[in-house]
Amino acid sequence: MTLYDELVARGLIAQVTNEEEIKNMINNGKATFYIGFDPTADSLHVGHFMALCLMKRLQMAGNKPIALIGGGTAMVGDPSGRTDMRQMMTPETIQHNCDCFRKQMSRFIEFGEGKAQMVNNADWLMGLNYIQLLRDVGAHFSVNRMLTAECYKQRMEKGLSFLEFNYMIMQSYDFYYLFQNYGCNMQFGGDDQWSNMLGGTELIRRKLGKDAHAMTITLLLNSEGKKMGKTQSGAVWLDPNKTSPFEFYQYWRNVADADVLKCIRMLTFLPLEQIDEMDTWKGEQLNKAKEILAYELTELVHGKEEAEKAQTTARALFSGVVDTENMPSTQLSEDDLQDGQIGILTLMVKAGLAASNGEARRLVQQGGVLVDSEKVTDAKAAFTTEQLKTGLVIKKGKKIYHKVTL
Repeated sequence: MTLYDELVARGLIAQVTNEEEIKNMINNGKATFYIGFDPTADSLHVGHFMALCLMKRLQMAGNKPIALIGGGTAMVGDPSGRTDMRQMMTPETIQHNCDCFRKQMSRFIEFGEGKAQMVNNADWLMGLNYIQLLRDVGAHFSVNRMLTAECYKQRMEKGLSFLEFNYMIMQSYDFYYLFQNYGCNMQFGGDDQWSNMLGGTELIRRKLGKDAHAMTITLLLNSEGKKMGKTQSGAVWLDPNKTSPFEFYQYWRNVADADVLKCIRMLTFLPLEQIDEMDTWKGEQLNKAKEILAYELTELVHGKEEAEKAQTTARALFSGVVDTENMPSTQLSEDDLQDGQIGILTLMVKAGLAASNGEARRLVQQGGVLVDSEKVTDAKAAFTTEQLKTGLVIKKGKKIYHKVTL
């Protein structure tokens, strides 16, 4: 099976512009490709997983990845999938986020001369002359055609700003610049980016002639993958300081039965033959599949030692044995207490188990909160300094445990 055939079998390819040429380039390690990442936070999240795993697969086959950090486009904001305008960030915040991304990406791809590169489109976008951009790039874009793009539809309902309208032109210029200066001949992106990516391919052909070889591929369900980064209790980050290895493991351990094999196929590096054998698994066997998924991805992001710790803790909790040593924990200070105690609602918010006091109150009233194995039914319940010094174990729902100490 060729690499391209494997990508198709894993459900990673949705659309391409020239399949035969793309097959040849990918299978023979001739692709220099880029995938873009907007630095809107100081950590990547699980919604980026598909792109990161794809970059790793392609590099292993001899292709060269370019991780494009959108330091310049982040100054505008991608309207794709948005009903509101993105928050503006300072250049300092964007640079900090870029630095964090490179560190996390290094667990997936190898950077260095002749290997993967990380570039920031602020390096060429920030210095562009506006009139020159309008003449050299804007002249190649039809406004009528741009307005039919999927990425603008939701924003059109509430009002698309002229600032955001420029995003497609800027992303298209990225591909043109990378093609000219980095030998980048291929771009990958989510299905929500298809219009923007086609714009880049078309710009290269218009500027450099029809013989210019620039390829475009979209990843199946990548915009759904972005949604995977969010859960009811917040985002699932790759940074262990934001989402502990145990919480990360539990996130994948708790995926829906209908999604587990799809995730294994798309995101792990297990052989397809082994995954195909799992297709017949049902009932309790699916729990085994979830363990495999959670372990493989936790090892990929946090290393083997943390993956083993997380698996051991999760199995202990499932069997009714509470392992507090490797459990996610929050340490409070005296400043977090009032008159030597703290209420259950505040405690849950500080532990990250609820986004607000209102959400915490609903969980308590619904009987979904236990502290040291005792159900908490009073939203006004409070815990003392002495109790916190020995540590409290909060259980939220059936599967989420968290230790709080002072």
